[in-house]
Amino acid sequence: MAESSNAKIPLADDPDMSPQWGRGPPAIASLGKQASGLRAPSPTPASAEMTGQPYARSPRAMRKVITAGGTQAKELLSRHLEELEEEQARAEAHLQSLKKRSTNLARSAEAMKLQVSERYESMRRVLQKDEEATLDAVEQEHREANMRLTDVLRDWKQHLSQLQRDIASTRRALEPKRDAQDCSWDFSCPKKKEAAKEEITMNEDRFHKLLKILRSVCNKLEAQLQRKSFMLDASAVEIDRHSCHRHITVSGGGRRLCFSTEAKPAPVLPLQFDKVYCGLASRGITASRCYWEVDVRCCTAWAVGAAYGRLERKGKVKGAELGRNAHSWCLELHSGALSAWHNDRCVTCRPAGTEPPRKVGILLDRSKGRLAFYDLGSVKLLHEFSTAWTPGFDRTQPQFAEALFPAFRFLKPEGAEPWPSHMEICTPML
Repeated sequence: MAESSNAKIPLADDPDMSPQWGRGPPAIASLGKQASGLRAPSPTPASAEMTGQPYARSPRAMRKVITAGGTQAKELLSRHLEELEEEQARAEAHLQSLKKRSTNLARSAEAMKLQVSERYESMRRVLQKDEEATLDAVEQEHREANMRLTDVLRDWKQHLSQLQRDIASTRRALEPKRDAQDCSWDFSCPKKKEAAKEEITMNEDRFHKLLKILRSVCNKLEAQLQRKSFMLDASAVEIDRHSCHRHITVSGGGRRLCFSTEAKPAPVLPLQFDKVYCGLASRGITASRCYWEVDVRCCTAWAVGAAYGRLERKGKVKGAELGRNAHSWCLELHSGALSAWHNDRCVTCRPAGTEPPRKVGILLDRSKGRLAFYDLGSVKLLHEFSTAWTPGFDRTQPQFAEALFPAFRFLKPEGAEPWPSHMEICTPML
């Protein structure tokens, strides 16, 4: 009992006892156990959490371990020191690699900038060369018109000189002392026809045609330069055959949708639209930015856009129609009018009677919550859905919180309009 009463009970707050075996680094704890020859006390429930939390050892405690363990403890500590030094060397090497990578990134960026500058410089040289050639052509036309004008001036000067000589001789003949018996006078007055306007002016019709062509080239160049930023994010989109209505046939490698008034004989699938003439892409878009184009020139009534995968597929209800619910966004052409739809609300983009787009470009920017539709004939923005500002639409829920599937729908035409034929996903090309 005396021995038991004199034994020192390890406490959680004693820095020289049990904590050094239970809370220190694993290597130090094992050293203490081997050196003392004692079994470390099991951690109590109150100190179990502290047991797995390493803390910095004091030099005094480490000296006690080394003194207690002798040669074996020093070997273990030496091995532990080697591991720490190896890890330090690896960390230093990795830091050097990251610094080198930063330098390489800067060099790569400079090389890319240089290549881009060279391409734009080539474009500027082409434009400058064409400008010089066009200006030379205008100057050549000016010289030719000037030569014609010089010839006309010379002829009229000769005509004027002849008139002056005739006037002088006629006046001499009228003098009283002049013998007027000679009747061999030519009493005809020479009249010269005025030069035609086109002989002494530049070709203004050709000049106006030139200005019109340059304006068209400028507009197309501006449109293509804007479109090239979209094409950097172009993605291959394929149609999921199992989602398309039975009146829709998919061909062209999953990029062409053809509508038929007769349904194809096939069993109805769980994810297939059974009442709405609609189809979705096979894969949802999760990338930050994505761009695709749709050729709709052969459709009189259509809708293109994007939808969540949980869009309803059964029944002709608003939950299954593009733009008539909170799970889909679309651009729609119906009865000649172009409109944008979301959550059963619409905004008119172009009224009936205006020429509809032949190709539609769709740009999805998930990072900005933006879905934009463009008329590729002029690369003009038709409509944009955005979390920043969406006129006419409510924003009660965050947009594009899930993967978005490109969506396509054939609409029933009005009156005597023909049924839509087909639409096709295009490969973006300049």
